[in-house]
Amino acid sequence: MRILLTNDDGVNAPGLAALEDIANALSDDVWVVAPETDQSGASHSISLSDPLRLREVGDKRFAVRGTPSDCVIMGVRHVLADKRPDLVLSGVNRGQNVAEDVTYSGTIAGAIEATILGVPAIALSQNFNRERELEDMFAAARTHGPDVVERIMKAGFSRDRLVNVNFPGCEADEVEGVEVTAQGQRDQELLKIEGRADGRGNPYFWIVFGRGQYEIADGTDLAAIRARRISVTPLKIDLTDAEMFDGLRKVFADS
Repeated sequence: MRILLTNDDGVNAPGLAALEDIANALSDDVWVVAPETDQSGASHSISLSDPLRLREVGDKRFAVRGTPSDCVIMGVRHVLADKRPDLVLSGVNRGQNVAEDVTYSGTIAGAIEATILGVPAIALSQNFNRERELEDMFAAARTHGPDVVERIMKAGFSRDRLVNVNFPGCEADEVEGVEVTAQGQRDQELLKIEGRADGRGNPYFWIVFGRGQYEIADGTDLAAIRARRISVTPLKIDLTDAEMFDGLRKVFADS
């Protein structure tokens, strides 16, 4: 099985090293095409106005000056043009990608691009417990990742579908199992703008995510991570809302 790896944290990120461990446990034909620099929050963007610079950084390892989506396109259509990958793994992201993170995440975008290109894809992310420092922050992903990926592959992929996997922020032996979940929803009031000033007194701003209490629905990715369970969430490319579709059709029936 040929596996293509990418991420959004950059080609030198420790999470990518963890993903390589996962992939190497499944195959001896593993390739890496990852961004030259951190592309967190890049979402599903592609470079249309800038050239893509490809640099070989090791055996079967390439860095692209571009986004995760760029990397997957380069990997499938150029680096591995002679033989397409059988699977694309994106991650392991430094931090969870749950709830609304799905729409921002470059990690998930890499899996989305692979799916659009017709290659089965899984995004993997590691939750970090800010109140507890672990010797290996990616231990849960490293340990449980191969089995989770194998099981997902065994289940198979429907057309235009991908899978989003999140590992809880705990020791590998503290993981309480695996749960198939729905995408959760946070209180977006936690998203804020923080103003600062540089050395010359000029203002600049950071987008920050505050911490606070909000209701978490059962059966969601948020609930699974809180319960120290691995969250496995199926996603689809088609974003059409069937319920609203029917309502709009009635409104415009006479048009």
